Amino acid sequence: MEKLTAIIITKNEILNIASVIDSVRFADEIIVVDSFSTDGTFEKALELNVTAIQRKFTYHAEQKNWIIPQAKHDWVLIVDADERVTPELETEILEVLSNEQQDVAFWIGRMNHFMGKRVNYSGWRNDKVIRLFKRDLCLYEDKLVHEEIVAQGSVGHLKSKLSHNTYTTMDAYMDKMNRYATKQAKDYDKKTGTLNPYHFVIKPFWGFFKHYIIQSGFRDGVVGLTIGFIQGYVVYMRYVKLWLLRRNLK
Repeated sequence: MEKLTAIIITKNEILNIASVIDSVRFADEIIVVDSFSTDGTFEKALELNVTAIQRKFTYHAEQKNWIIPQAKHDWVLIVDADERVTPELETEILEVLSNEQQDVAFWIGRMNHFMGKRVNYSGWRNDKVIRLFKRDLCLYEDKLVHEEIVAQGSVGHLKSKLSHNTYTTMDAYMDKMNRYATKQAKDYDKKTGTLNPYHFVIKPFWGFFKHYIIQSGFRDGVVGLTIGFIQGYVVYMRYVKLWLLRRNLK
């Protein structure tokens, strides 16, 4: 069987760190890369007998691409602190490692939970990420947010899913969305022309309409309505912050 390194990127994840580490205990090596947490995350990781490193955070793709080549083993599993590897996914990963593979990476779906409820629609139903991959054949694209693995070879799909709960409180979630909008503004500056009502009106409305109507967010009730509203809001804020960025304002 091939050996596996699990990598977890953290910053102030004291509520999650023990559970996420426990969910990847089947890995042969576990590395926590912590961005100088102030809530005891790093100290807790050390207590849990894993390799824990502190490094200044710039953005996720850069942090992950820095640590991936340092993994001891050929296969790497990246897990966010708010995700859990389910027993079913663990079994499937071990099966992959037990057999010769033509694929160099694998898409893994996510079961998303928001505001205390499993989200079945709202554009999150088919959410998937590449998280299991060969160390020397994969790295993340250089983006500030929503980065994804670029694989030098074929990419397969696993049937089992990660459990993902990104929500703690609404205030914390909106703070996170505002940070995303700020980073997206920098990414979009490279590919967006002159800003006009299309960016400030039509695109935010489409963000809401797509998630709430086309992707059946209404079937998720208040949760789906909230997701649709937030998606539209983030698009609007992305372009407001891009407008400010181009004027050297904050």
